[in-house]
Amino acid sequence: MSFRLQPAAPARPNRCQLFGPGSNTKLFAKMAASAADVINLDLEDSVSPTDKDVARANVIDAINTVDWNTKTLSVRINSLDTPYWYRDVVDLLEQAGERLDQIMIPKVGCAADVYAVDALITAVEAAKGRTKKVSLEVIIESAAGIAHVEEIAASSPRLQAMSLGAADFAASMGMQTTGIGGTQENYYMQHGENRHYSDPWHWAQTAIVAACRTHGVLPVDGPFGDFSDDEGYRAQARRSATLGMVGKWAIHPKQIALANEVFTPSDEAVAEAREILAAMEEAKARGEGATVYKGRLVDIASIKQAEVIVRQAEMIAG
Repeated sequence: MSFRLQPAAPARPNRCQLFGPGSNTKLFAKMAASAADVINLDLEDSVSPTDKDVARANVIDAINTVDWNTKTLSVRINSLDTPYWYRDVVDLLEQAGERLDQIMIPKVGCAADVYAVDALITAVEAAKGRTKKVSLEVIIESAAGIAHVEEIAASSPRLQAMSLGAADFAASMGMQTTGIGGTQENYYMQHGENRHYSDPWHWAQTAIVAACRTHGVLPVDGPFGDFSDDEGYRAQARRSATLGMVGKWAIHPKQIALANEVFTPSDEAVAEAREILAAMEEAKARGEGATVYKGRLVDIASIKQAEVIVRQAEMIAG
């Protein structure tokens, strides 16, 4: 490993990010009472242009009045190619209280996009004397975003999380699909009479995970559009977790339990990780750098893998 160690990502539960439109106030109390770790109140795609001002006022009122308990409370602002985003930032920071944790920036294409929002946040925080520093999450949903993903991951000390927005990403890439995440019907290889379906999102997810882990940012998988397909959601979530992502979006309440299920280490996985750590401690006491656990070799690298699982379980439990 390089002597320049990877910084640790923020230690916060991020298994499920639940989205709800800022124009629908009836959802806010239900979102607050849900089992999602992160709440994303949306001012962007789920809100029509004619409702932007009302939605913004709704969200500000909800931040100030709803009991969000210990959840990470985030607001997705409008993208920087619209006339709405600057007013989103200014009004949120001038009118909403200190309960706001995070601002999510959609359609980020380069580090300069993050810099622009960061600069505006910093100015308003200073002007209003806000003591709590608002963090940032960005969504990679364009060809430019994935091409510049590492510079984006390194763009701001406020940046805590990065998500993949599959729908806009597919459109920007010119992908021939209207699906949002999951297996795509025409993305397969033929071998004789058998079709083998692969994952068209895999390479983008891997790029995001690598950039995030390099710069101490949480990598998060985005939406799965077919909320009637529980097994499809589980399958994509499991692939994402295996790749190193820490959580996934929920665009419907029924997806919350699925995300929490996949991104919470099972009791069996935690027990095995603890056993591996104990076995390696015994090996070190014998002056050995490796040992055998259940018929397979474990070594120093195994300690790091096991520690990831144990830390994640302890953080969620805490």
